Amino acid sequence: MKTLVERIDQGDLWNFFGGIHPPQKKTLSSQSSLKRAPLFPLYHVPLAQHNGQPGQLCVEVGQHVLKGQALTQSFGTQELPIHAPTSGTIVTIEQRTQTHASGLTTLMCSIKSDGQDQWIDKQPCTDLSPDHIRQAIAQAGICGLGGASFPSHIKLNPRKPIECLIINGVECEPYITSDDRLMQDKAAEIIQGLELVQKVVQASRILFAIEDNKPEAIAAVRHAIEQSTLEAPLLQLKVIPTKYPSGGEKQLIEVLTGLQVPSQGLPADIGILMHNVGTLFAVCRAIHHGEPLVERVVTITGEAAQKPGNYWVPLGTPIDTLLNWAGLITQPDQKVIMGGPMMGFTLPTLNVPVVKSTNCLLLPSATELITDEVERDCIRCGDCASVCPIELQPQQLYWYAKSAEHEKSKQYNLFDCIECGCCAYVCPSNIPLVHYYRVEKAQIRMQEHEQYEAQRAKERFEARNIRLEEHKQKRQARHKQAAVTRKDNMSSEQKDLIAAAMARAQAKKAQQQAEQASNSASVEDPKKAAVAAAIARAQAKKAQQQAEQASNSASVEDPKK
Repeated sequence: MKTLVERIDQGDLWNFFGGIHPPQKKTLSSQSSLKRAPLFPLYHVPLAQHNGQPGQLCVEVGQHVLKGQALTQSFGTQELPIHAPTSGTIVTIEQRTQTHASGLTTLMCSIKSDGQDQWIDKQPCTDLSPDHIRQAIAQAGICGLGGASFPSHIKLNPRKPIECLIINGVECEPYITSDDRLMQDKAAEIIQGLELVQKVVQASRILFAIEDNKPEAIAAVRHAIEQSTLEAPLLQLKVIPTKYPSGGEKQLIEVLTGLQVPSQGLPADIGILMHNVGTLFAVCRAIHHGEPLVERVVTITGEAAQKPGNYWVPLGTPIDTLLNWAGLITQPDQKVIMGGPMMGFTLPTLNVPVVKSTNCLLLPSATELITDEVERDCIRCGDCASVCPIELQPQQLYWYAKSAEHEKSKQYNLFDCIECGCCAYVCPSNIPLVHYYRVEKAQIRMQEHEQYEAQRAKERFEARNIRLEEHKQKRQARHKQAAVTRKDNMSSEQKDLIAAAMARAQAKKAQQQAEQASNSASVEDPKKAAVAAAIARAQAKKAQQQAEQASNSASVEDPKK
């Protein structure tokens, strides 16, 4: 059986199951070079913009910050710092609506720009050892800019050796051209970022993949590779056929290597690592220029945009402000889709900021994306199964998701679904299949989280009971030991006095019991009451004699006692 390197060097390209060929519509935004959005008065910066936990806030309201200054600090592995997109004053730190289809809120730091856009003192990384590169990438707040937003420094520290490093410049989603334009204008810096990543992972082969519908980007990258220190066969440019979703991680790996990532597995499990071209550019700026991730390229496109194109946009830029500048032609029921038409989602409000995962803002006209809003019954035609690139059974998953049969959904590998939208695209009944899958995934995650929290609560309760029992036993042991110690330290006189006191107490108790018995018996039978009273008097007299004997014994030695 051929090794991974041998499969790559034979020069073949493979194919993946299913897929579709939707209209590309990329020329709307790809014809002009990258431009920079103007400086706006206010920025709302979410403190968590990656797949992981937010860092710890290290600024306060009223504080003046510079562009690139850290607003949060990271301490955990999954944490990434967030940096100020421009210089200005922090006016609020509060919960605001996040850039998500759910419309939920998250903590944001609002910065009023001072108009200077003044950078911090940049500190390029001079030590290019793997550990220092990883550390610099983490401190720059870099995560995957292809959509997953996973912290890049974690991907650069895989559990297994990496044989093949894949650079994803495919960008298969219709309308989106941010990566295409970045490769055309910044190919040299992308390759510099690639050289830095290669220093860390030391892959045997590097494959730079671009779809064949991007001839200008292919030419620019080929020229940059020729100027690079990475030579063939180590670095190879792979031009692949246009097909959606060939830019998906698992699909691109299969096209380039013929290998499939195991279900619920990671590319690193088969010795492969993938990075997006935007991520490599951010790595180059962080290491060579000391610039943290504070901006990204955003495609603004659609027939309702007067100035379609690709723009450098600071993170935290309010989307409504950005679109007003870009010339949004407002129409009744105007939609704004973040992402492409296949995997993107309609923003519930435009009063949300640009974040690290914002690669496109699609502004369709009323006639551009016409869809039949009426959802009809599934006719089990099987079209969805024929185009699913993961080879799932979408119609079965639909039934299980609709009826909330969570275990069945997991058995049919719901979490292998990449939500590419191919199934919904070809569905003749206009069923929003991906929507059902997303809801089902959310419900399963919520259920698992509740079970996890319940198990944690049970474990905490049991641990508490164990601690309380241990404390009780220790306390009893201390008391017992203290009593033994006190008894050992007592003189004979003290022991006699204690014995006398105990005897008097027992006599008093016996007297009380006798009276209670007498009273109880007298109600039922006077004879029994008399007998009980006589017995009680005898017991009391005996207890009194014992107490007097103990007292006399103590007074012989010490009359005062």
